[in-house]
Amino acid sequence: MTAVLAASVLLLTAGCSSDDEASPGAAPSPSASPTAAGSSPAARRTPPAKGTVKVVRTVAEGLNTPWGLAPLPEGGLLVASRDEGTITLVDADSGKKTELGEVPGVSAAGEGGLLGIALSPDYASDHMVYAYFTSASDNRVVRMLYDAERPAGEQLGAPDTVFRGIPKGVIHNGGRIAFGPDRMLYVGTGESGQQGLSQDKKSLGGKILRLTPEGEPAAGNPFPDSPVYSYGHRNVQGLAWDAEQRLFAAEFGQDTWDELNAIVPGGNYGWPRAEGESDDERYRDPVAQWGTDDASPSGVAYAGGSMWMAGLKGQRLWRVPLKGTVASADPQSFLEGEYGRLRTVVAAGGDRLWVTTSNTDGRITPKQGDDRILELQVS
Repeated sequence: MTAVLAASVLLLTAGCSSDDEASPGAAPSPSASPTAAGSSPAARRTPPAKGTVKVVRTVAEGLNTPWGLAPLPEGGLLVASRDEGTITLVDADSGKKTELGEVPGVSAAGEGGLLGIALSPDYASDHMVYAYFTSASDNRVVRMLYDAERPAGEQLGAPDTVFRGIPKGVIHNGGRIAFGPDRMLYVGTGESGQQGLSQDKKSLGGKILRLTPEGEPAAGNPFPDSPVYSYGHRNVQGLAWDAEQRLFAAEFGQDTWDELNAIVPGGNYGWPRAEGESDDERYRDPVAQWGTDDASPSGVAYAGGSMWMAGLKGQRLWRVPLKGTVASADPQSFLEGEYGRLRTVVAAGGDRLWVTTSNTDGRITPKQGDDRILELQVS
């Protein structure tokens, strides 16, 4: 049914539930554009079983708890600091860092704080930056005007709340946001440590949500008048589309299996009733699964016919070659232990990826230069 890697089965302490697990047939989106980039015959070719990764350079160093990363069309990278609640512009050539401003209302505690960021699908004209963050009462999505003409530190406008009411917790806040090829806003949420929320279709916790840019339930969603796109998730921190506009998501497991899933509208991904592959036909099986020591996945990106997935506790980058929504070969790991915890992966065009480390988030002792952004060449 699906190609699965059983890299290791590690029975961790029951109840482990943090972002490194050490503490307290997919269809296009209903309105996906048929002209998304990457749909050429070459992009659809099945990738080789074995790939390569070359670290081209370190783009920037000295970042504090980087989480979200958004490349600007005019050049440069926006980086969200989970704990500081700031957004910084990094010059992709020189590595120079310029703080744009602090996002008001961020309540950074545990795994919460300023998490994912994304650019408006109309960024060229509206210059809006979307951000997902933990407030004093919930997790929410806001949008802010980025005005590069204002003084450094004052370049972010007042946040306009687009969507609110996502359950918050010390753990499992989800946090990844991305605009899909259909120009809708996809939001990965966690169940905040309350496992029952994942199977409750009326709850926003443990879901992938699909919204208009204004924060309304998107037309064509699988449940009437609901923002819920898929459910039965534990903690979604990775969202990416392949060349055929199919959505994939990274999923933190608890005691046994982390997952890469192909997402279908209305799909039930099993948590907490199933973790990894299941014999129960009600639940969608993962494309690939890993023992939780080997992954604890956060960001994912698509390049060269493969999904590339960052590992936090696993401290490595995973490559999953795809043929449709099936892994065409066993997943392959790179950079194991070389740069520590890896948080976010973003496609940089062609065979390039941006990857951020996550060594200043309190899980391990950071090394000199942490945290950093790396540029990779992959195949």
